[in-house]
Amino acid sequence: MGDLLFLAHRVPYPPDRGDKIRSYNILKHLAERHRIHLATFADDEADVAAAEALRPLVAKLHVEIRTRSKGAAATIGLLKRSAMSVAAFGSKGMSGFVDRVLADEPIDHVYVFSGQMAQYAPADRPFVMDFVDMDSRKFADYAAAATGPMRRVWQREARRLFHFERETARRAVVSLFVTEAEAALFRERTKLSTDCVQVLENGIDLAAYAPVPHVREAVPLIVFTGQMDYLPNVEAAIGFARDVLPPIRARHPEARFAIVGRNPTAALTALDGRDGVTVTGSVPEVQSWLARADVVVAPLGIARGLQNKVLEAMAMARPVVASPQAFEGIDAEPGRDLIVADGSAAQAAAVCDLLDDPARGEAIGGAARRQVETRYAWDARLAPLDAMLVRV
Repeated sequence: MGDLLFLAHRVPYPPDRGDKIRSYNILKHLAERHRIHLATFADDEADVAAAEALRPLVAKLHVEIRTRSKGAAATIGLLKRSAMSVAAFGSKGMSGFVDRVLADEPIDHVYVFSGQMAQYAPADRPFVMDFVDMDSRKFADYAAAATGPMRRVWQREARRLFHFERETARRAVVSLFVTEAEAALFRERTKLSTDCVQVLENGIDLAAYAPVPHVREAVPLIVFTGQMDYLPNVEAAIGFARDVLPPIRARHPEARFAIVGRNPTAALTALDGRDGVTVTGSVPEVQSWLARADVVVAPLGIARGLQNKVLEAMAMARPVVASPQAFEGIDAEPGRDLIVADGSAAQAAAVCDLLDDPARGEAIGGAARRQVETRYAWDARLAPLDAMLVRV
């Protein structure tokens, strides 16, 4: 079906965090149908090394460590009156590779993953724009929660990034979002049609996250997973440890709260070993922690799109207590497939109820697995993509 240029803001491997899970599975799907040329940024040398695993999927591969600092991105954004988060991904090396591929290869399709990469979308060719989430709304949420100078910083970023998103979507053949809620919000803000703004949902690797027999720990274990230098995860973990865990430990004094994920901030690391909190840092895989969890929590106050951490726990048949924000976009029935609890008191009560009644937790976990099997297999979720590319 021809050659395809795939642009990604982060190396789509290994599929161990939300954006990489989506980009890797889409790349793998497309590689079965197209000759792929991949241009991607790396966070560090480990990312560069990881990209080598993708060579069997691609014809040409360009991996470039992103070196522009936040300060430089902020300065460039101010001078050019552009979004800082877009300026952070500016690179002459990336532009040069894209230009060469477009000149040398018979590119029939262009797939742009994440808004930061839209600056490299060719002006004279149609492309699919996978925004995943509406990032400008995320920065607006940051602004609403911030005080002092940072409120103005986030407000400016939200405005500038939305302008960039809207202009990008006007150029794209179709713009994709991970949930209907994100797509509907974007349509409302941009006045673009349903034909131009569509949904491509995430899936879950049902084999990698297959349930295993739950072996209860000597003490109750509550688990939260994620990238632990990502602000919404940091705020959720700190808030849970501060406001939700104490009333849980009042009823279950030995309960432990494990914060599982790479790159924990200093504020999170400071919690390790205090009042029942464990901060793991990077782990080889999260499945073993999920398997041992009595309850998995997703207490996010700010969330965009579909939370892979919730799908992973559901796939492993663990009972989940999620905030309304973390639940948004997930096709599941509250009370049957997971528990949705709004606010610290409700989350503490929900966790305690599950710890008090393990049989109910197992029943909810079983229902969760069945729902994920029915609704979130990757093959079914990515099937609409082929028809979308025909339009390009």
